[in-house]
Amino acid sequence: MKIEKYKVETPKGTLQYNISGNGKPNIVLINGGSGPIEGWMKILPAISESSSVFSYNRFGVGGSDKPKEIQDGITIVNTLREALTIVEFEPPFLLVGHSLGGLYANLYARLYPNEVAGIVFLESSHPKDINLNEYQGKAVKTINKMFTMFDTLSSHKQFNEVNFVKKTVNQIHQINTFPEIPVFVITGGQKHRMMPEEVRKKRLENQLELLSLSRNSKHIVAEKSGHFPQLSEPAVVIDSIKDCAEEINKTSHNLL
Repeated sequence: MKIEKYKVETPKGTLQYNISGNGKPNIVLINGGSGPIEGWMKILPAISESSSVFSYNRFGVGGSDKPKEIQDGITIVNTLREALTIVEFEPPFLLVGHSLGGLYANLYARLYPNEVAGIVFLESSHPKDINLNEYQGKAVKTINKMFTMFDTLSSHKQFNEVNFVKKTVNQIHQINTFPEIPVFVITGGQKHRMMPEEVRKKRLENQLELLSLSRNSKHIVAEKSGHFPQLSEPAVVIDSIKDCAEEINKTSHNLL
């Protein structure tokens, strides 16, 4: 599927985006670090059948402008919120956050609880994942350091969001309250050959801890997937998003 891309002018620069489908709740797809809009192509047609869906390329990705300032969590959330307002995509939203995008979904819900009706954490980063590097071998640590060093040599890459994950995590920690909304956590069940067993166990613990954000939470394991269930097992992701949307619609119907 080819995703038709449009452009929205925000105060911080131009972003590429797509809106598909029609229906409630309005769904916002938040990519992982430097992930392009095309990462959603296997799930977008199905979830657009019953909901309106917004997806986009963050600054520095695809045809969106290069970032002109540091891309920490609050900056990213506020830029997304500005874009949604300009294109008149209205809350409350079901946020779907993949990988690093899960941190932004988590922060969005804390900053603007009235605008978030539910979250699907898709192989999402947990704030505690930042400590997993302690368990990595020397070789992996050295490679990670090298990549960070190369990023700082390029002027726009010095603003890259991956350099500000720690700051984003601190911003999450500063806001204790999280809304009482449906939370679905999708975790890939396949072991990663490069990931030490201790890291895998810790990361799974962190995934399960995301469930404690809400009393209405559910854990789904994508058995045949690693870090990208939306590509390897799209049906699992589609079903989870639709189930979360159903929970939201049920809740809003009960409030009427």
